[in-house]
Order: sequence, then C-alpha cells, then structure tokens
Amino acid sequence: MTSTSCAVFGLALMVVASGALTADETLTLATTTSTQNSGLLDHIHPDFEAKTGIMVKVIARGTGASLQLAREGNVDVVLVHAPDIEEAFVEEGYGVERTSVMHNDFVLVGPPADPAGVRGSKEVGAALATIAAKKAVFVSRGDNSGTHAKEQALWEATDVPLASKQHIAIVRGEQVVFTTLAPVGDWYMSIGQGMGKTISYATERRAYTLVDRGTYYAFALSAPPRTDLAIVCEGDKRLDNPYSVIAVNPAKVDGVRFDAATRYINWLVSEDTQRCIGDFKVGGKALFHPDVLPEGTN
Repeated sequence: MTSTSCAVFGLALMVVASGALTADETLTLATTTSTQNSGLLDHIHPDFEAKTGIMVKVIARGTGASLQLAREGNVDVVLVHAPDIEEAFVEEGYGVERTSVMHNDFVLVGPPADPAGVRGSKEVGAALATIAAKKAVFVSRGDNSGTHAKEQALWEATDVPLASKQHIAIVRGEQVVFTTLAPVGDWYMSIGQGMGKTISYATERRAYTLVDRGTYYAFALSAPPRTDLAIVCEGDKRLDNPYSVIAVNPAKVDGVRFDAATRYINWLVSEDTQRCIGDFKVGGKALFHPDVLPEGTN
C-alpha cells in the first residue's frame, strides 16, 4: 500500500514538471485480453472520460505484445499481469513505475466429462501432469501473454518432458516470432490467440485450458453461457494473478502522452475507482479484487 502510494506520488511530481494536459485528448492503453473480455474496462472507463475529458483507446493484446507496443511508442500506458516481464520492462527504462492495481487468480478448466479425471485437484502441477499422462487435449494461448507465461511456469514445475517450440503471434497486423518450452504431443495445442478465442476453441475441442477467473466467469456466467467448461483445479497459490499499471517513459520513448498516462494511473488507484473494480460482478461473482483499498473495506 505504502509503496504504491509513493509510486503514484512520484508520477504526480513528474506531471508537474512536464506541463498541463490538453482538453479532449486521447490516451492509448495496451492491456491484456482478460481485462477487455471480462467487460471491466467498459465498466470503469466512462467515469475517467467524464471526469477528465480524456478518451481511452484500448488495444487488447497479451502482456508480451502490450509491452512491445509500449517499447515501439504505440501506446502511453499498459495494464498487464506478468510480474517478471513487467519488472524487466521497467528495468530497461521503458516504464516509469509499476503500480499494483488489482488481482484475481487463474483456474484450470476442462470439459464436464473430465476425461483426465482431475476435477477437484488442489495442486495444479499434479493436475497438469495427469492431463499430460492421459494425453487429454490441452489448448494453450501460445501468444506470449501473461497467461501464457504463467502456463509455461506451471509446466516447467512438473516432470512432464518439455521441448523448445516456436510460436507466432500477431501484433498490429505483423507476425512476432518467439520461442518457448511446451509439452510434446498432438494432445497439446498452441493456437496463438487471446483468452476469449482460447476458451471458445477449448470449448469446441472439449479440451482443458488455463484461464483467469474473471474471463472464465464472463464466459461461463453470461446469458446464455458462452462455455460449458468447468473448473477442475483452483486455489493453488501458484495460480495467483496480479495486475499492474505502468506509464511509458517519455525519456525513453518519444511522443507518449505521459501527463495523461499519469492522470489515468492516479485515477485507477483512487478509492472510488478501486471500489468500482471491486463492485464489478458477473452472475453475482466478483471478477477482480482491488489492491489499493484500505484494510477492512471492499
């Protein structure tokens, strides 16, 4: 809480030094497909736009692609969920601060028939190892996103044999090639897509996949439901999913709207917005939990 407040204060000082905002400007935000697919941004952004006159243009990509857009000067601020990659981004000088915003968790989901027999698992590594042993179909985002990074870390913590694989993702219409480790076999499918398309494809293929809880609820609890995949493993601490916001550094990247980005960050961690995040529900279930509310509040 204290470190986050200090980070925001530091950003505010830089705003004073860099000049005033212009009216009716547009802020470009790169964020994960999970915040977009869940409906959260549509829920909270009208308040920011009404209070500031700054319109928010959202580009929804995986975390890796979002940070690459920031490096290239195509966005002003990022809202992402892969701590190791985010810290490297800041250390490289592309990001000014990394500020905690909210969290949820990942869940392992699969078809109602549960062909691998892992429903009720509390240890995600054991569940993945069983899926691999039974060669039950598993669909991976394979897009260098925060979810994909989490999935790779979970596989690497198992004894499942892994091999180097080349993946292709599309960023602003261009192919980006990257290499990862992944299980070997036709049962493991890497599709290079965002979270929504991955859930839809896993539903179609009667497959298992890893998904953030917010997006899962948005699909499973919609009317009518957009997936019948069921949670088969949840609650493992390794499934924690923190989200952070980072302003792109104007000293490193030309042309970014740092003033608007800082104003957005201060609004995002304000008490009113944090409550709005916590109040966002689908089917009566909260999709995200705010990180910057005082203890004992909700």
